[in-house]
Amino acid sequence: MSTDKVDVWFQDEARFGQQNTTTHLWSLIGERPRAVKQQQFEYAYLFGAVCPARGIGEALVVPWVNKDVMRQQVELISNVTEPDRHAIVIMDGASWHNEDLSADFDNVSLIKLPPYSPELNPIEQVWSWMRQHHLANRTFKGYEDIVNSVCDAWNSFLSSEQRVTDMCTRDWINMTS
Repeated sequence: MSTDKVDVWFQDEARFGQQNTTTHLWSLIGERPRAVKQQQFEYAYLFGAVCPARGIGEALVVPWVNKDVMRQQVELISNVTEPDRHAIVIMDGASWHNEDLSADFDNVSLIKLPPYSPELNPIEQVWSWMRQHHLANRTFKGYEDIVNSVCDAWNSFLSSEQRVTDMCTRDWINMTS
């Protein structure tokens, strides 16, 4: 397969929930702002993947992580890969990231990053962006509220193809130079 027919995707999972992120807050000089921090333990997991060259992404929000959910993620990527193209999915070495996940898909191959190298996966920055712009310093009523908020944050991120491309493109992955 020619490299000009390859789409590179970056994939990862993140946990979002009631034990949420707190971030810096603006306040008047001399005042101390307050941020709520929940003590409950409900979470949702977002399986997300981005293709910086196309400015698109695919995701699932689920209550747990396992190989079946990961297979669904690979299927989503396969379905949006154009007929004459091949998707290379770059991911970390989580135990549910097995090479055989792509066996059922002729248009998808998986590549694992070296252990302990999250800096090589630009989708890690997407999680940070979602937390900072949509999910930090807030409370959630329960699981459904978490799912809805995570979906809104993901969709907001994807609403700008340019943001996806700018945030997730890496020079080292360029297949045409």
